[in-house]
Amino acid sequence: MSHIIIAAHAEGDILACDEGLSFWGGVNADTGDLQDALHPQFGQCLAGKVVMMPTSRGSCSGSGVLLNLLLNGAGPAALVFREAEDILTLGAVVAARMFDVRIPVLRLGEQDYEALAAKPRATLTADGVEADQLRLSLEPLSDTAMTLSDNDLRMQAGEHGPAVQMAMEVVIDMARALNAPGLIDVTRAHIDGCIYAGPAFLTFAERMADLGGKVRIPTTMNAISVDHANWRSQGVDPAFGGPASRLADAYVRMGAEPSFTCAPYLLPDKPQQGEDIAWSESNAVIYANSVLGARTVKHPDFLDLCMALTGRAPKSGVYFDEGRTPRRIVDVVMPEGADDAFWPLLGWLLGMASPDRIPLLKGLEGANPDEDDLKALCAAFGTTSAAPMLHIAGITPEAGEVATAADQVQIAPIDFAEAWRRFNSGTAKIDLIAIGSPHASANECRKFLKELNNRKRHKDVSVIITLSHATLNDIVADGTEAALRGLRVTIVPDLCWCSISEPVFPPSAQVVMTNSGKYAHYGPALSGREVKIGAMAECAAAAISGYVPETPRWVLDIAE
Repeated sequence: MSHIIIAAHAEGDILACDEGLSFWGGVNADTGDLQDALHPQFGQCLAGKVVMMPTSRGSCSGSGVLLNLLLNGAGPAALVFREAEDILTLGAVVAARMFDVRIPVLRLGEQDYEALAAKPRATLTADGVEADQLRLSLEPLSDTAMTLSDNDLRMQAGEHGPAVQMAMEVVIDMARALNAPGLIDVTRAHIDGCIYAGPAFLTFAERMADLGGKVRIPTTMNAISVDHANWRSQGVDPAFGGPASRLADAYVRMGAEPSFTCAPYLLPDKPQQGEDIAWSESNAVIYANSVLGARTVKHPDFLDLCMALTGRAPKSGVYFDEGRTPRRIVDVVMPEGADDAFWPLLGWLLGMASPDRIPLLKGLEGANPDEDDLKALCAAFGTTSAAPMLHIAGITPEAGEVATAADQVQIAPIDFAEAWRRFNSGTAKIDLIAIGSPHASANECRKFLKELNNRKRHKDVSVIITLSHATLNDIVADGTEAALRGLRVTIVPDLCWCSISEPVFPPSAQVVMTNSGKYAHYGPALSGREVKIGAMAECAAAAISGYVPETPRWVLDIAE
């Protein structure tokens, strides 16, 4: 079925994307240039275009990037999807609801989508699309089947104040866009929109705070864009540090906990299996659903605050049992002798193999991954897939479900070798080691210290670990922090690698090595640098020598 999600008039040239796109890390938030070097449409500009894609993927912050583009006049003229999509849709909803900036958002059936994608230019009206000889008459989504509670209606009517009223309107708009039957109570929230990627992020948060917004449920906060206590002494430009710090303060003013971590599942109070929560941040959502067995849609930025203010979320997707069923079986052949780089590479490959549906991995029953391996897997999977979770037979709590789809694919050893070469070609000299995307755990810090084996880093190589204050307190208590600093390792709280910027990111560094599949994917576009991937031991070896270590034996064995 084809529907209008947001009705508006627009026209423009059609840019049909071959695959989904993460606006965060994939699109310049000021110009609309597509900067994801791994995307088929790399180098195109979205500004003023009728942008078509199957669905979005990647970071929940894409909604904020879209809002920023729309408010500065560099946004797309319209968005057209083939499948359910909520990240970019939410950005458009907030732009229309809060700022009176409207662009059409459509969801087309496969036949209509393919017909429109073949055209060079389109005109969108309040009730359809025209492109050459193609005429599509579309209906708006109906909300007649949606059931709202008495308290939902009171919040919508403004009885709980203007901030809650605005939040409830946005929640209902998204429920309608998702064809949800109603709303659901959620017990906790995690805010992703506290990363500063442009003025729109701050404008939204401060407006909601000024309206008197206060969270109704326990709410944690993602990593932010500056070291909140130290950014001035670090030499951060006040033109950036000031707004970034104010953005964090706005959410704290509304009652959010200043946890400042992209890995809230590492905090002591973890969600329980079956608990309905409202988390943003793609890796956190995938980990919560997959590893913890909690339930949360991959909610976009700004909706996260709206749910925290109301305690309600659109009841859709993985909140339902049937929404958690795997739809693709992926057989994994684990290479002999694989080290911990296997897990982020697997996540990246898995997302490519299952970009639009929940997968069930088979073949890893004896792999025995630890929490850090699963963290790396989930984070990398979120960069290349739109799915909110994954299952691993014999490992994750809901993996006993039977996949109903007939399709089955394989990830073979040669795929790992090819992915390794894709991320590790080019320059051999290393300038920077990046650990902590998502935020490093205490065990990862201890492991990196062990791999350094009391050897200081090369004088020309910077080493930075990003982590939460909670983790920092743990490694201070057991002496790990002092030992790392003694080896000239820089430890930075609050920030993570997807939000770090100069001068905390060393301006002279041109080649980065990381153990993170997430940062290996996003890093080149976010930093403008060459980014390589390796196991923790290889990152430590590069920190000491200043050069990429030899290709690991398990990768060479595949080629041989």
